[in-house]
Amino acid sequence: MEDEFHELTDRVRAELRSPQDLIAYERLLGLARKNSPAGREELARMLVAVERPLWAREIAAFILGCAGDKRAFETLVLLLNYRDPVRCATAAYALARLGDPRTARAAAALATNPLRTAYALHPVRLLAELRAPQSVPALIATLERLLTPHNPYWRVALACVEGLGALGDRRAVPALTAAVAHPRLAAAAAASLARLGVHEDAAAREGAEADGAKAAGASGDEQDHGPYGRAAGRRAGRAPGAERGAGPGGGGGLPR
Repeated sequence: MEDEFHELTDRVRAELRSPQDLIAYERLLGLARKNSPAGREELARMLVAVERPLWAREIAAFILGCAGDKRAFETLVLLLNYRDPVRCATAAYALARLGDPRTARAAAALATNPLRTAYALHPVRLLAELRAPQSVPALIATLERLLTPHNPYWRVALACVEGLGALGDRRAVPALTAAVAHPRLAAAAAASLARLGVHEDAAAREGAEADGAKAAGASGDEQDHGPYGRAAGRRAGRAPGAERGAGPGGGGGLPR
């Protein structure tokens, strides 16, 4: 934590604009060094105080988050999705040490939100570090959405590929196999497949089998079993195709 904290304080010091800012900054550092219950109470009050500068709330949230104080959660999640990548990285570091079960759900929601893809790099990396139940489905869903030609967010897709390899879950094989076809992702995808114990030719077969199973399921949903088949399905409370979309990447199990 020492190195990360020093990087944070050095960066914030460059943002100070007045003597009052410097006084508040030194006060924060004093509270961090003291590391007492009374000091943490004062830091927690800074998180909700009005008209506090962002840098002050960032330092307070970082200190509390690394200490496992869950009062830092909301501020850290806000910073995890911030437009400044350096602040995102600092928040991700503290969230990984916070130990709050809400963290993985929040990171998965940010990673899979198509409107926030530009800021999804650190949520994706955090999911891989947390190794939570939400991690693999969220990374697969995000990667599959980004496997389009000329996608500008290939670094986010690359983080998904690397994270899935580190997590070692074979549910990721079809998505990683598809990623091999993308030049910027090919080497990392092959390495992740190798970490899963899957060679590229075997991965291609598994991916084809998964695609065939999906197609067969879709075809079965569309079949009409007699003149009363669909109506009977509706009367039983099931809309046509209700079984679809439950697998990884379908979005059914991801937090919103």
